[in-house]
Amino acid sequence: MEMHHHDQSVISSWQVAPEILIPVILLGYLYLRFAKSTSRQTIFFFSGILSIVAVVNTPIGARAMDYFSLHMIQHITLMMVTGPLLVLGTPTSFNPSGQIFRALTHPIVSWVTYAALMIGVHLPGPHNFIMENPWAHTYIEVPLYIALPYFFYFNLLDRKTAERRISPALAVISLFLMMVPETLTGFFIYVSHGSLYNDMYTLNDQRRGGSLMWSGAMIIDTIWMSFAVYHWIKSEERKSVEVDAQIAAERVAKNG
Repeated sequence: MEMHHHDQSVISSWQVAPEILIPVILLGYLYLRFAKSTSRQTIFFFSGILSIVAVVNTPIGARAMDYFSLHMIQHITLMMVTGPLLVLGTPTSFNPSGQIFRALTHPIVSWVTYAALMIGVHLPGPHNFIMENPWAHTYIEVPLYIALPYFFYFNLLDRKTAERRISPALAVISLFLMMVPETLTGFFIYVSHGSLYNDMYTLNDQRRGGSLMWSGAMIIDTIWMSFAVYHWIKSEERKSVEVDAQIAAERVAKNG
């Protein structure tokens, strides 16, 4: 990725970013070649893929190192939109039993790592290091923005897996609790009276980024919580139907 090109206008700052674009294209090819997915899952998956391109190859990604507000748009999109879309696009049959994957998608581990990443990259020390070292943004920050949210949402959004590791009710609670660090991070950035990042950005730009994180997290989290609540209700309805069917079967057997 090319970074810190202040001599260009934002709108004309597009980039190829092959170090990210090539793996994304490869992932899309492998999905089409091997995934046994439904049309709905395919739409979700490639919407997630397009969301990556939208904030990496466009002016948003090209100038994310120059403007805190653009950096935050990229951050919010990859962590709160891309991850969930890729999870919803994952084929139902995909449920690896490997210890590493199961550890990374453990409900508590994935919640803590997601929250730690989201808070940590906006602390002055880590953020300044990343902004001063573009390789860290390209090869560490952006890949983590995609991977850790995927692990977090893997157990929370309904994929109709046979061995779901968290109940629909706890999924809603987990999503609600994640809203706290997300919104507070944006809030504290917004209300700061001075630069948090060694005057790397203007104070107004810093506040715009904070407000985007603050308000964006609440809006997007509400959408995914509504999605989880919907599947919670559907899960309870299915249980009710199964219980009714079992009771009816027992009555038939008794009367017979």
